[in-house]
Amino acid sequence: MVKLNQNYKALQQSYLFSTIANKVKAFQQANPDARIIRLGIGDVTMPLVTPVVDALKNASAEMGVKETFRGYGDEQGYGFLIDAVADYYKREMGVTLGAGSVFISDGAKSDVANFTDLFDNDNVIVIPDPVYPVYMDSNVMLGRKISLIRGTEENGFLPMPTDDLEGDIFYLCSPNNPTGAVYTKQQLKQWVDFALKKGALIFFDAAYESFIVDPDLPRSIYQIEGAERCAVEFCSLSKTAGFTGTRCGYTIVPKEIEIDGQSLNRMWLRRQTTKYNGTAYIIQRGAEAVFTEEGYRACKENIAYYLGNAKVIADTLDELGIWYTGGINSPYIWLKCGMNSWDFFDRLLNECGIVGTPGSGFGACGEGYFRLTAFNTRENTIEAMQRFKTMFKQK
Repeated sequence: MVKLNQNYKALQQSYLFSTIANKVKAFQQANPDARIIRLGIGDVTMPLVTPVVDALKNASAEMGVKETFRGYGDEQGYGFLIDAVADYYKREMGVTLGAGSVFISDGAKSDVANFTDLFDNDNVIVIPDPVYPVYMDSNVMLGRKISLIRGTEENGFLPMPTDDLEGDIFYLCSPNNPTGAVYTKQQLKQWVDFALKKGALIFFDAAYESFIVDPDLPRSIYQIEGAERCAVEFCSLSKTAGFTGTRCGYTIVPKEIEIDGQSLNRMWLRRQTTKYNGTAYIIQRGAEAVFTEEGYRACKENIAYYLGNAKVIADTLDELGIWYTGGINSPYIWLKCGMNSWDFFDRLLNECGIVGTPGSGFGACGEGYFRLTAFNTRENTIEAMQRFKTMFKQK
């Protein structure tokens, strides 16, 4: 008789954003004339920049010519994109990545979930709360032992290690999704030192690093001394370059990391060559264009646009005296809603036609808070905040 993975029973019955989509659909059916403004899911609205589109077109044309046609590529990624990522880290962050440490993928979400394949289920997984759902769900699916560290208003939603903290693999995200909070170099140094002392591993999600405008804040954990011996970094072009529908990211696995005498880098390569056939050549050519001078400048203009939206939201919250994090070095604004977060979601949707994300969807510590995103048009963001102010002034 077929037996199922019983760990799936421990998952919430519906993925957070599926629940939101169903609520919005029901509202639309009941209010067909309502104009909804979506500040919930972290999807971009600006189109791909011209250098990327040109590169995609050229690569597509190559695939229609016998002499330039490409079949299977290297599972780790084409050398031209790996070199472009390495050059980007050197140029933008002053980080030299070791040869063979960069792995191209279809996005950070896939790799964050799939990297757990390499580890025994007896490891204790330590995850911040509130948290991006894939960290939690991918480990619940495997029946892992999970311990939560609390992000709170008191610690700025940036939990720090303590001497009595136990665990084997620690998830960190900076700039954080959902809270928008960003670790300083001093704070990340504490985490790196802690991991080295404990013989632990850090999974560092840097998907939003390109939104950091403060030069004193780290954009990669490898800007911290010793991180190459204890940290794997995941990154994505979804927000950096609007690749949410194009799908490309990269994971950095330093060769210096060895566990039980085995190279983590070689294990990940072995896993990828078995279970992954590589990101499409056309997509990798588009990604390569992101890191050119012209491409990156255009992408930064889009990021500046989103950060301008974030400022509109932050200014509104300042005016209303509402506490929040994020909105400066992050596209996310995490506000204190002062009530049950799903009730706040319903009120915002029904009274304002605004879609956000309830904080409790990211964990127990998210209750009483709410996430808004800057990934909409400037006009819609301004209108949403006008509606928001109207609602609050009627309280």
